[in-house]
Amino acid sequence: MAGKYFEEFTVGEVFRHQPGRTVTETDNLLFTALTMNPQPLHLDAEFAKNAEFGQRLVNSIFTLGLAVGLSVGDTTLGTTVGNLGFEKVEFPKPVFIGDTIYAETEVVEKRESKSRPQWGIVMFEHRATNQRGEIVMRCRRAAMMRKKES
Repeated sequence: MAGKYFEEFTVGEVFRHQPGRTVTETDNLLFTALTMNPQPLHLDAEFAKNAEFGQRLVNSIFTLGLAVGLSVGDTTLGTTVGNLGFEKVEFPKPVFIGDTIYAETEVVEKRESKSRPQWGIVMFEHRATNQRGEIVMRCRRAAMMRKKES
């Protein structure tokens, strides 16, 4: 598997994921429509011209999903049992159509599972930046990870 097993993660380890991904108008429109979010800041160019940023904002949940998705190949591909939860999700800067998003992941904590000894829990901090290096999203995610077979 491309992903790492519980034992292979080291607290403090940082993964810089490649490649980045440029957000398109279709990404934003489709994701916003699929999630039933009628917010005109995402969908209506004329409305957004008169709002705070003067243009449409990319749906922040798309940004979260993209950053986590960019991390999968280096961290959890085929080795995760599932997500346990997200915490401290922050969007310090907006994302606009045409921005390129890059992601990195830091292992901030790991522990054995008390209820399922065949698995372990890893806490990741995912950070997404735009093409200017500005942080646009940061979150912590707890993942239940497979252990290597003994």
